[in-house]
Amino acid sequence: MSGSHAVLHDPTGLMDTELPLDRAPHEALVTAVLAWNDPDLAPCDYEQIALQLTGHARAVAADVRRLAAALPKSDGRGALAEVVLREAEGRLAAPLKGTSCCVQNRARLVRALYTRLDRLTEPASATT
Repeated sequence: MSGSHAVLHDPTGLMDTELPLDRAPHEALVTAVLAWNDPDLAPCDYEQIALQLTGHARAVAADVRRLAAALPKSDGRGALAEVVLREAEGRLAAPLKGTSCCVQNRARLVRALYTRLDRLTEPASATT
């Protein structure tokens, strides 16, 4: 592939709301990455895994943001989601590095976002 990239035009925001997350394979990837001791991969392999996790983290964050916005202001789950989303934005803004540490940090972020997503989809009484 050349150094160019394609930009998707999604003026109605369907990509964030209509496509279901492919959760199982990404959770398996997160589990495998977090179990690493010293995988000794090439930097480009680490970068590819980090890119995969970064893209998925952004998709999960969009779901968290959408669900949190739909909650009443009095629901504390929305405030907690905002904290997680701010943290996610900061971590996603960090440049990718071809290291296992970078990949594991992205894996932890995906796991944290899924934890928050699960809390937002639980009935309110189950979280108090």
